[in-house]
Amino acid sequence: MPRKEKVREMFDHIAPSYDKLNHILSLNVDKLWRRHALKEIVDGTPQRILDVACGTGDSTISIAKAAAEGSAVIGADISEGMMALVKGKAEKAGVGDRITLQVADGEDLPYGEGAFDRVTCAFGIRNFEQKGKGLEEFRRVLKPGGKAVILELSVPQNRLVRWAYDLYFLHVLPGIGGAVSGDRAAYKYLPASVHNFPSPSEFCRMMEGAGFRNVRCRTFSFGLCRMFVGER
Repeated sequence: MPRKEKVREMFDHIAPSYDKLNHILSLNVDKLWRRHALKEIVDGTPQRILDVACGTGDSTISIAKAAAEGSAVIGADISEGMMALVKGKAEKAGVGDRITLQVADGEDLPYGEGAFDRVTCAFGIRNFEQKGKGLEEFRRVLKPGGKAVILELSVPQNRLVRWAYDLYFLHVLPGIGGAVSGDRAAYKYLPASVHNFPSPSEFCRMMEGAGFRNVRCRTFSFGLCRMFVGER
């Protein structure tokens, strides 16, 4: 699939069914992963937090609910179709006035150097055309001492878990996703993008190459998800 514009169009197209499918297909385990990330993102003081590739806003809303009074939470994404769903969800959650949304490319962020205490990206960086450039941008807009917290789906290393994973994500998911969303190709692309994502050790090296220090990785749910944390 040609990259950025095609990815934008794909997410615009599947936006209406994305939330429903995301939670069904992940068995809601993604909510647990996001809670782990929150512990790295919020610290009890007023913060400026940027959620890159915020999609339909699940992580953005969770951050806004957990952040201290006086915090500013910005959600950024290249897909206007995905972000169109955030406002209603945020208002329903009671945090509509705490979130600012902006159409923005994660590889070319429209913010000044050192603008944020935290930059986070949940299940989005695998769709970046130039992941290294995106990481450099994450670091650039962080204050000294700030942290980037990245959640991403991952391929399990255990052979039995990997067999079940491949069966589900490469064969079952495209059928279910295609039937509900009307876009089978999108749900073939999504698992393929996970398979093509760098290994945990390689991605940690990419973060270090982008200038992050104290880079660490944590594994969840038998390797289905990993959290990467790096400091500026």
